[in-house]
Amino acid sequence: MNRDTFKQRLENGPLLLDGAMGTLLYGKGISIDQCFDALNRREPQAVAGIYRDYIDAGVDVLETNTFASNRYKLAEYGLQHEVLELNTAAVSIARRVIDASFSSKPVLLAGAIGPLGVRLAPLGRVRVPEAKAAFREQIQALVGADPKGVDLLILETMADLKEVEAAVDVAREVAPELPIVAQMAFTHDDRTFIGHTPDEAARKLSGFDVDMIGVNCSSGPAQVLRLISIMKEVAPDMPIAAVPNAGWPEQTEGGRVMYAATPEYFARYTQAFCEVGAGLIGGCCGTTDLHIAAMRQALDTPGENTISLPRVKFLQRDTAVTAVVEQPTQLAQYLNEGTFVITVEMSPPKGVGAERLLRRASMLKEAGANILNLADSPLARMRMSAWAAAYLVQQDVGLETILHFPTRGRNLLRIQGDLLAAHDMGIRNLFVAMGDPTRIGDFPEAMDSYDIVPTGLMQLITQQFNAGVDKSGNRIDQATSFVAGCALSLTPKDVEREMILLRKKVRNGAGFALTQPVFDAAAARNFINTYETRYGEPIIPILAGIKLLHNGRNADFLHNEVPGMIIPEAYRQRMHAADNPQQTGVRIAQEMMEEIRPFVQGVYFMPNFGRYDLVADVIGGQR
Repeated sequence: MNRDTFKQRLENGPLLLDGAMGTLLYGKGISIDQCFDALNRREPQAVAGIYRDYIDAGVDVLETNTFASNRYKLAEYGLQHEVLELNTAAVSIARRVIDASFSSKPVLLAGAIGPLGVRLAPLGRVRVPEAKAAFREQIQALVGADPKGVDLLILETMADLKEVEAAVDVAREVAPELPIVAQMAFTHDDRTFIGHTPDEAARKLSGFDVDMIGVNCSSGPAQVLRLISIMKEVAPDMPIAAVPNAGWPEQTEGGRVMYAATPEYFARYTQAFCEVGAGLIGGCCGTTDLHIAAMRQALDTPGENTISLPRVKFLQRDTAVTAVVEQPTQLAQYLNEGTFVITVEMSPPKGVGAERLLRRASMLKEAGANILNLADSPLARMRMSAWAAAYLVQQDVGLETILHFPTRGRNLLRIQGDLLAAHDMGIRNLFVAMGDPTRIGDFPEAMDSYDIVPTGLMQLITQQFNAGVDKSGNRIDQATSFVAGCALSLTPKDVEREMILLRKKVRNGAGFALTQPVFDAAAARNFINTYETRYGEPIIPILAGIKLLHNGRNADFLHNEVPGMIIPEAYRQRMHAADNPQQTGVRIAQEMMEEIRPFVQGVYFMPNFGRYDLVADVIGGQR
């Protein structure tokens, strides 16, 4: 296929791309630890089966199983010398499946090209000529494979515009008439891992010699809709691709990675993608042939779009002594005396300036918050160390903090050193949790291991450090006085498992619990009553999570794409019908706070989009 023919296909309407390859291979029991690209030779029947499933679902474009088939990524498995063989095998398998299919219209074959998996200079040690050599090796294999080769190339999940430019330059040398789609992946703050914004990416990509630009991977449909809207506004003449994940990944107790967004949810967003101007629509991580079939149905029988389209605008931007808290902490005193605790989760700044954080903390204090939470690298995003931010809040604002203290990414040496540092700075309340996996954050290649699980860390803090000894039993100069809290869901899917886990946390020293957002007060109260009846003792003090809903689309997003989040249909309908959705979200939060207040010791607010002012409205309205 040449570029003019591709353009003509797009003029007839959006093309449907396939979904995830790795997700379906993983679902067939293939270990996530092995090289999926190597299956093109080792288990071709498994790859062919997935190709067939996507063709049966109605795709217009099928991608080769070659996302990581470059010398750098293959070197992780000792397969760096098999670039030609693996790419050739992937194309051959796909061609055989396409030729044998009963599709009513031609299915295009796209050569999938992912990032090299190494950083280009000056951020890394790989120089542009070396990167081009790696891309050339893969692209030549894709184009030269089989009698036909591939019909187009898709550069996907890219984070570095410099790397995209290198790949495009090579592709134009190797196959000057082949259509090229260039897709970037974005993190939860709408930047790539390198830091490119969607408007910057659109400006640069549209200047490259490509035929389509867009977004793949990232999080779910809601974010991708927002990102492609920006891209289309910046580059209105460029065709756009929208290929989202099935929401945020969730790792189950058994180690499996699951995604929440359903095929029906994807179908709803298909029409919205079309209205924004997407010419290529598909799915990435977590999507299956069922998602693609639902999108096919939505494309073939379009109805009225029910998703609000983002409105894009451009803004011109300009560019004391610590109060040492003696035992018991202020939080411990509140819980002991029965003072209702109102705490708000805050994220540390992304740079070195903490002025904005401190202004917001002061506003929340004035509204009535009496404790503040400082999250540690939420969503695995790079931010100022949480204990430093907590120190600044306590010093300048005068409110005690709860420091989030994840175990993930910390070895025992660092854990104990950080505990001593936090204690010396007067930070004595800790919220112990696992933490977010690095693969969803700024640096997915960063270490994600840990030496101790949350219950073990709880025991280390409360039964060893607070007794004056370290993990090895060696004496430290004085006993610490930490108060440690744990995570809890009051409305879990598996009530039995949650109660057993809470009991274990209590036995290891948990003194309070911060819960996931509560939207069903009756179910939450029933959980507490059942726990107390079963174990014959009062449950530990609970600070119940309250999540403000921002609008109807946000409520749908939380319900469909965030693991463990269930928003009752009545609330979702109420948000959709609201003339002023933010204030409706405030009223819902106030109502929930009143409903749960009689049987919990406090509330734990989690703002949306940094809207601490709305949290202040909730708190102020309850005083």
